[in-house]
Amino acid sequence: MTEHGALSVASEWVCRWVPQIPPGALVLDLACGSGRHTRLLARMGFSVRAVDRDASAVASLCELPGVESLIADLEHAPWPYSGQCFGGIVVTNYLHRPLLPILVDSLEPGGVLIYETFAVGNERFGRPTNRAFLLHTGELLDAVAGRLRIIAYEDRYVDTPKPAMVQRICAQR
Repeated sequence: MTEHGALSVASEWVCRWVPQIPPGALVLDLACGSGRHTRLLARMGFSVRAVDRDASAVASLCELPGVESLIADLEHAPWPYSGQCFGGIVVTNYLHRPLLPILVDSLEPGGVLIYETFAVGNERFGRPTNRAFLLHTGELLDAVAGRLRIIAYEDRYVDTPKPAMVQRICAQR
């Protein structure tokens, strides 16, 4: 359960805050891996756009009602959702800093960003250990400052699904 794609249970953080997303909204599951959050969102009645670079990870998602999956390189290709806005954006265990302002810009009014990934200090517990892939103190706060209303924010140690330092935010346009 240490690899992004191998996780099967939805994040407690996502489960806690997904009810803040407007009912019936179009939701983006960014770097969705095998789709644990895509499945949750679809069960809740959202239309979901699931995107990941791993074709085998997203293969089964296109068969889910209300889900459109896309295979895309989010780090080396143009933003695949240019001009689209979402009522919700969910990101877990993924960090590509140039996407942070794009994600904020891609939220429609009332839309909710739910973001959770590893933070500095995680190198004590395992992957990722490279500081380039770890959020700095307050980095998610800085990414939304003055643009989104912060509903909740944490920068802390967690035990599940594995010991880790994480930073997470729920914020609304």
